[in-house]
Amino acid sequence: MSSGPIILLAILALAAGAWFIRREMKQRKRARLRAMRLSSEARAALAGEMPVYARLPEDKRDLLDGLIHQFLAEIKIYGAGGLEVIDEMKRLVAGQACLLLIGRPERWYRSLKTVHLYPAGYESRIQEREGYVVTERSQGRLGESWRYGPVILSWRDAAAGAADPSDGRNVVYHEFAHQLDHETGVVDGAPLLDRSQSAVKWAQVMRAAYDKLRADIAAGRETLINPYGATSPAEFFAVVTEHFFEQPKAMRAVLPALFAELRDYFNVDPSAWA
Repeated sequence: MSSGPIILLAILALAAGAWFIRREMKQRKRARLRAMRLSSEARAALAGEMPVYARLPEDKRDLLDGLIHQFLAEIKIYGAGGLEVIDEMKRLVAGQACLLLIGRPERWYRSLKTVHLYPAGYESRIQEREGYVVTERSQGRLGESWRYGPVILSWRDAAAGAADPSDGRNVVYHEFAHQLDHETGVVDGAPLLDRSQSAVKWAQVMRAAYDKLRADIAAGRETLINPYGATSPAEFFAVVTEHFFEQPKAMRAVLPALFAELRDYFNVDPSAWA
């Protein structure tokens, strides 16, 4: 055998070995981070800012602490629009984002690298195309989520959403639900399911609940689900995630099939945290 193939095989073996070492180091670092707990002072502060944190079972609170440490180690949070971001603000955003993962911590925001916080609502430029004509306009926003990052949030609304855990409105839950939806590569309200869940059943239940919301809105009937969820299946998933974590008992009573699908997806039952 000539030296060429031998050299190529050696290079491939070295590359594979380096990849394996990096993966093992990353996994060990994550294990260390997830074993960490917040200090008693930080726990007390977070419970005051995010009352749902105090309601969690002890094992879930411990897990959330570790996920917060991992989030802050791997995802950078920056201020925008002149906002100075301090550690307490980062912790509160991370706590809300990671609450969505405590039932299935193997899920992660894999493509997310940065979060940007504006002081309050902000203007975003959007493009609209009609034929060959492209127009731009400004639109007020409280948050955005992009497939490969970043997540953009209004700090005022992120803090307000955490402070009131039962109004069904939480911009952090909403935008990070979009991040979970992104995991399949398509943002369509059909996130990557656990093997125990049926994609067919998910689609049937979500479609029925989505169609019901649209019909109720058209008929002028009051709805539990925020009407913004009728915008698209992707927005519906993000909106019902907010309600699932903030108004679980009402959702279980009014939309039991939807509640059950979300309970199986997130692998938690927030109605037990009261």
